[in-house]
Amino acid sequence: MKNLFLAKKRFPEGFLRGATQILYHVGVVAFSAAFAMSLPFSATYIAQKFLLYWSFIGNEKKFLFSVEVALAIFLIFLSNFLVRSWKDRKLANMARIAGLVLVTPTKGFFARRRIRKLKEGQGFARDIMTIGSTGFRTFVDSRGDLYQVIQHCREARIMLLNPNSEGARTRAKSVLSPDINPESFGEQIRKTIDFLKKLKAIQKNIKLKLYPDPPFLKLTILGDYLWIQHYTASLDVQAMPKYVFKHNQNPGGLYAPFYQYFLARWDNPNIPEYDLTTDELIYRDGAGNEVRREKLMK
Repeated sequence: MKNLFLAKKRFPEGFLRGATQILYHVGVVAFSAAFAMSLPFSATYIAQKFLLYWSFIGNEKKFLFSVEVALAIFLIFLSNFLVRSWKDRKLANMARIAGLVLVTPTKGFFARRRIRKLKEGQGFARDIMTIGSTGFRTFVDSRGDLYQVIQHCREARIMLLNPNSEGARTRAKSVLSPDINPESFGEQIRKTIDFLKKLKAIQKNIKLKLYPDPPFLKLTILGDYLWIQHYTASLDVQAMPKYVFKHNQNPGGLYAPFYQYFLARWDNPNIPEYDLTTDELIYRDGAGNEVRREKLMK
């Protein structure tokens, strides 16, 4: 009985659905027939109107000249647009092959906010690998790119300038800014070290190395993304654009070479590790065995 009731209930629904489809097809056929029958009359009307307007326009030399100029300008803009689109597409393909996903200036509120949000999204509960100079504006400043990231990361491997090295003094003297000198430069590094020591004290897995030579690249690796800036004489690194590369399977991508660059610097036995607990520089041999320790001069 139940099946019979369901069959009766479905019968009017199926009938209405089928009737609707039939009416739809009948309407389409009728409209097509009407459109086809009206074509001769429509074409005749359009031809008459075209000939009427053309007889009027044909004697207007100024109007024809204006149309020719407008058409020439349109073709010029169209050709420039097509050429530019082709060049942009070519550049986009080259950037895709290299793994480049973003180039952004560091100046401006929205640019800094976009960079910080992207780093926070990629660095949460992940490993941080970074090379910088003082690290003050990156870690200590609450508006820094990695201020929040380092507090929620899984592990951090950080490389900064040795405040007592010749490379730090050279870099400080090269920047043409009244606020930067060897003393203030070294003080910023020490403040960053103190900040990292506080994080280490709350069981954060943080490792720090201090390199002696002038900085070459500011590099940050978070998961599948890599941020890079280059240091140049007389200019603050914050004035340089940031390039963002994403890891992909393309062997021509630049993510892997920069990643290998960081590992080579990190594993360099000439760059000592800084013990955040004892304030000592730890020197190791090529096999990773500890050779000696020495205090970092304050």
